[in-house]
Parts: sequence; C-alpha cells; structure tokens
Amino acid sequence: MSTPKIFKKEEWLSVVNGLRNKYKVFVPVKDGDIHLFKELKDGTKPDFAYSNTRLSPKGIVYPQSERMFECPLEEGKEGAFILKESPKEFVPQVVLGIRPCDAHGFLIVKRNFDNPQYQDPWWVQRYQATTFIGLGCNDPCPTCFCNAVGEGPFGEQGLDIIMYDVSDSYVLKPVTDKGKELLSGLGGRDANAEEIKAIEEIKASATSKMASPFSIEPLRSKTQLDLFNAPYWEDVAFACINCGTCTYLCPTCWCFDIQDETYKKYCDRIRNWDSCMFPLFTLHGSGHNPRDKKFQRVRQRFMHKLKYYVDKYGDGVQCSGCGRCVRYCPVNIDIRHVCKLMCM
Repeated sequence: MSTPKIFKKEEWLSVVNGLRNKYKVFVPVKDGDIHLFKELKDGTKPDFAYSNTRLSPKGIVYPQSERMFECPLEEGKEGAFILKESPKEFVPQVVLGIRPCDAHGFLIVKRNFDNPQYQDPWWVQRYQATTFIGLGCNDPCPTCFCNAVGEGPFGEQGLDIIMYDVSDSYVLKPVTDKGKELLSGLGGRDANAEEIKAIEEIKASATSKMASPFSIEPLRSKTQLDLFNAPYWEDVAFACINCGTCTYLCPTCWCFDIQDETYKKYCDRIRNWDSCMFPLFTLHGSGHNPRDKKFQRVRQRFMHKLKYYVDKYGDGVQCSGCGRCVRYCPVNIDIRHVCKLMCM
C-alpha cells in the first residue's frame, strides 16, 4: 500500500467538502446531546471529536424504512394491479469518520445480505457503492469491547481508509485499492517516518487502555442445548422491558418486517427494521407465538449473537463490540456479563 497521507486539521474541512464533487458524503454531526451520521451539505458542521454516534451508520446502506415495491391500479382494468419495483438510488457515497467497530459491523451483516445462497440486491448495491473512511479511537469508551470480538480501536476490517487523529493533523492510511484510489485524489503530503511512528504509538496506547471483558473461545465447545436450557435466562431477562433499544442501536442486528400499506388505488410494500425483542416479531398468523415469554426473546437475542452465529459461520460472533447496547439499555442489561455466564 502507498504511504499514509497527512492533512492539517484547519484544511481538512475543505478537503472533505471537495469529496462532494464525486460522492454523497456522510459525516458525524452533533445533533442536540448526541451525534449522528448525516449527509454533508452546505452549512453542515462535521464533528470528528466524538466518541460514537447514538445510532450506528448501518442505515446508510440498510435504510430503517424502505419502499420495496408499489402497486398502482392499472387504468381501465378494474381490480388489476401491476407490481413494480420502487425507484432507488445507488450513487457513489463515502461514510467518513466511521468507527472501526461499525465498519466491522457491516462485514458481519454482509453474511446475511450477501452470501453464496442469497443476495439482497439493494443492500449489495449500496454497500458496493460505499467507501468507508474510518476514524480510529484514541480514547475508547468504558463500554467498548471491540478487542474481545476480533477487532480493536484501530482495526481495519471493513475499512477502505483508516484515519488517525494526531495532534493538529489527521493521518490517512489506505487499506484497500478503493481507498488508495480515493486518497490519491485528496492531496495532502506523505507522512514521514516520525509521523508514522506517532500513529503506531497512538494505536498501542489506545489498545492498552482496553481491558478484555471476556473470551469467546469457550462458546465454541458449549452445546446449543446446554446453553438453551441454562438456569440463568429468567434472571438475565427479569429487568428487560422489551423496548428494542439494544437492537435498533446495534450495528449488527438485521431483523426486518415487510408490510403492505394501501391508500385508495395504491399499495406500497415496505421493509422496516424490526426487533426480536418485540412480542409481535414471532407471532404467527394462526395466533401461536413460539416466543411469547420475555425470557425466551432475551435468550434468543444472546443465543443468536453469541452461539448460533458462531456455530453457523465458525468464526467471530454477531457483535462488533461497540457497546451501544450496554450504554443505552434503560435497565442496565450487559452483554459482557451475559457472555461470561454463557462461557462458565
């Protein structure tokens, strides 16, 4: 790969705005008391001095609500409907300042939407049209545990470029050919040996600040049946209020529901994010619900992330360690604690 490039912070915003000539650009923006990824437009103020966004940027590739098909009534043919795909946009885009845990999350989700058996054409096209420029974490949050699930505060999985915040500058290192091509057009100057040494020291310092809360290795030897029938699920689920916060904020949850909405002579088929924490998620048309009890839904969430995924794919877990579910759960259910219980 080519030499990392260095940019002074005072010139960085003009460099970022220059990307708008070729790409739709998404950046972290302070919105009230939180940060979110928003499209960079005139007047948008990116804030790269943030910990992490409240919502993961997965919605940039996988919209929270998306019209799939529409069925207008064909004129002159009473009762005849024509099903057609709704217009969609797959323009080149850049997610700038994404944390490594969230970029890793896209690779985890990719196994569901883009695999040898099934490909979701809309997810795949948006993902392929996206360039990911990551921003490493100099000071990981206390709730972060990316190092326990195969990543790190400066991990490069799923990234095309990784950014380092070094004093008054940003150092950008290309990771993929796509990233190398984009970086070559941004200008900047080549980082020297001292500056490259500085980013390695920052990386080592950030990694040393993170304790590893658990090891996922014991999960491989556990049987699904033993974990399924473990005695602790009622206690884990006791405080849960089935709000779905953990799933909606998670960069690796992919559950959805498909609904048909009708109005006069029009019908839209819409895909919306859903949550395994909701009682209606598994409700059958017959009225039967195989997971009608709260502890069953909580068990399903953790078993899927920490065991079923492991057994199906043979490596990793369905978690990127971003810590959002720990930070924002209103009743303080902690996946790190649950994983320890499952590993005992």
